[in-house]
Amino acid sequence: MKITQIRYYGGARDKIARLGLAHLFLELQQIVLDTPVYMLEEKDANGGAIVRECIDEGFINAKDWDAKKTGDVDWIKRARYNQTIISRIGVELQVSARSDLVVRDLVHLRNQLQKGDLDVGVLIVPSDHMQVFLPDRTPSFRDAVRYIEEEFKEAQTYPIVILAIEHDGPGPALRKRTRKS
Repeated sequence: MKITQIRYYGGARDKIARLGLAHLFLELQQIVLDTPVYMLEEKDANGGAIVRECIDEGFINAKDWDAKKTGDVDWIKRARYNQTIISRIGVELQVSARSDLVVRDLVHLRNQLQKGDLDVGVLIVPSDHMQVFLPDRTPSFRDAVRYIEEEFKEAQTYPIVILAIEHDGPGPALRKRTRKS
């Protein structure tokens, strides 16, 4: 995949540098960049759940990323010095649900930041271009920025980074999940 845009809030860029999180932040970006995703470039033609599974697989294969349960931050990694945890980065992936769930992800990040369980939070969303090829209510970078800057302004005060991702190019349609009755 590609990373097309990055937006920093609440001193996130400085915290990444000052707290020794640059290595983890680069590792996170490498996981995204190493995840191949090709999709049919037609409006609403692809399912987002497959994109999510591909990115999750990258975190699973990377060393020491902890997956969290529903209702918490998706992925967390801790920077250590000897046996001491010196800083933590958390990641929320929002590529396969309704755009208004971005606010839930921001709340998860905020809560973990307030408790001191994270030092920086990262929200990964589809780019505005890629979102067109996913179901119509899937969030985009533009949606995430709007939620932070207009609807949930408190989020601007927390060290949060938004990463916009994009598929690698045209390919077959990614199957959509169907709900079982």
